[in-house]
Amino acid sequence: MSIKIGILGYGNLGRGVEAAVKMNDDMELVGVYTRRDPDGLKIRTEGVPVLPALALEDGKEDIDVLVICGGSATDLPGMTPHYAAMYNVIDSFDTHANIPTHYAKVDEAAKQGGKTAVISAGWDPGMFSINRVYSDSILPNGQAYTFWGKGVSQGHSDAVRRIEGVKDARQYTIPVEKALDAVRSGANPELTTREKHTRECFVVAEDGADKAVIEEAIKTMPNYFADYDTTVHFITAEEMARDHSGLPHGGSVIHSGISSDGTKHVIEYSLKLDSNPEFTGSVLIACARAAYRMNSEGKSGAVTILDIAPSYMSPRSPEELRAHFL
Repeated sequence: MSIKIGILGYGNLGRGVEAAVKMNDDMELVGVYTRRDPDGLKIRTEGVPVLPALALEDGKEDIDVLVICGGSATDLPGMTPHYAAMYNVIDSFDTHANIPTHYAKVDEAAKQGGKTAVISAGWDPGMFSINRVYSDSILPNGQAYTFWGKGVSQGHSDAVRRIEGVKDARQYTIPVEKALDAVRSGANPELTTREKHTRECFVVAEDGADKAVIEEAIKTMPNYFADYDTTVHFITAEEMARDHSGLPHGGSVIHSGISSDGTKHVIEYSLKLDSNPEFTGSVLIACARAAYRMNSEGKSGAVTILDIAPSYMSPRSPEELRAHFL
């Protein structure tokens, strides 16, 4: 039996989720839901209907898990708790400072509806979160560091695009090499947010927009840019299409700790991604499998990737996992 997947939102992430569904034999895409005109949206999977988001409102769509592909800045804080009352849902909410508040709202809604909601899935938060917890559990006397990039952040790019006067934008997160080297050496340096990463934005402004106002709005945006050295470049739409059409990303979680006096260990988990949205979509689909299984067992409310056993995310049987992966 296939797990019936619905996708809400068909931007870069929605297309990434669609690609991930095709890679999983136990998944079936049964509907794409959009706030745009459905007749003007062509998806890559033949035979799957494109429907208005309003079709979800009665809670009766024949889907097992709804993957919500909105932005963390303005979409997911309202959308996820709304739909979690009606469907098992997955989101990729990535504003780290606001995850506890988001969790509480989604948890309340999902419990009322008897549904399972996985929030903040992806690679960070997500896969990197798992590795931070594993490393801290194994070496509690130590220090964890997370470095992102160089790569395009979808969430940060989306936040810039929401600024008035911005037509298009890409934001690159860039680790500071000096900081990376210090951490990998096991020195456990004290690093500020500003010392670990820089941010670089490429912006296409609307005709007549005040570029100075846009730049100030970017550089002072809390939770996104205010704590970083940020460079803003204004470019043409043609330059954006030519030089910034790809969405690569990656990064590392590095944990340095000791198991006894003088005995050091460094744990590192790294990702190099050709496509940020396709990899994120792949994580969301693995979490959709877990949400479906957990709900089938009676679990309701919000969960994070930290609450999911690895076997719940895997398409393989417990016997196969024990024989080949353990």
